[in-house]
Amino acid sequence: MKVVALVGGVGGARFLLGVKHLLGLPPTGAGESGHEVTAVVNTADDIWLHGLRICPDLDTCMYTLGGGIDLARGWGRTDESWVVKEELAAYGTDAEWFGLGDKDIATHLVRTRMMRAGYELSDITAALCARWQPGVRLLPMTDDRVETHVVIDEPGTGDRKAVHFQEWWIRYRAEPRAQSIVPVGADEATPGPGVLEAIAEADVVLVAPSNPVVSIGSILAVPGLRKALRTTAAPVVGISPIIDDKPVRGMADACLAAIGLETSAQAVARHYGSRALSEKGILDAFLVHTGDTADAEGVAIRAVPLLMSDVDATAAIARAALDLGGVELPA
Repeated sequence: MKVVALVGGVGGARFLLGVKHLLGLPPTGAGESGHEVTAVVNTADDIWLHGLRICPDLDTCMYTLGGGIDLARGWGRTDESWVVKEELAAYGTDAEWFGLGDKDIATHLVRTRMMRAGYELSDITAALCARWQPGVRLLPMTDDRVETHVVIDEPGTGDRKAVHFQEWWIRYRAEPRAQSIVPVGADEATPGPGVLEAIAEADVVLVAPSNPVVSIGSILAVPGLRKALRTTAAPVVGISPIIDDKPVRGMADACLAAIGLETSAQAVARHYGSRALSEKGILDAFLVHTGDTADAEGVAIRAVPLLMSDVDATAAIARAALDLGGVELPA
């Protein structure tokens, strides 16, 4: 079976663990099961800091699936140290709000060196994954530079300005209301190598419970991606990142408010839309959490437990998504 998942950071990485478990792959590292999982990963959170190219969602997926993630935080390396961060702070450098661990910096150094040597992000990601063996093919949504910027009124001055998504998310904790959120460069980007082919050849496409605006929304902003989802023969099944009108993790409510949506599973389902009834819709089906309801015309809705409390619970979510999409696991 060929499974494609559209994913963002922590939520997407944990969802992929459940998909691997369902298909008989080990939770970390690679293994043989006869199945193929491809993750199309958001790269609009990527940022240049301290002369290094940082790809948070790709790295979170890679570390999580390769067994190197800090499980308590959900991001960064396990058993990390912070000497470089402390030294940068002592120098009073900019961007002290973005912490880079010493082990993590090694990944960014390798990536940046390869970029400056002319390698594309997809090639670099494959090279990094050769060490981590995630057991999932991680494909950047694009090799082109796309960075999400957020227009806010700066705290303390009230001056309107655009900041990188990471600054709004981490430094400001998404507290200044986002006047707009724009994946800068997305409209001129092209899908990364293998992305369109993976979607076209998939047996099922899963939209992970990642941020609908800045993760999944950024992927869909790359020309050709939405069309690929609309024209694939595979069912497209989404999983709600909203439970009981609250984000499962992070501050997706602030992102949804920026595009004029309430924080609810129904709002997300309608935002994605039915590919049978809408020219921009991408879904055939959508899972919501037990107790939540959603009414999205043309989209099959089912309520199941959606808390990814452990790998078994997450595998059950993936199985429910396949069942709702009418996809049977081979014996």
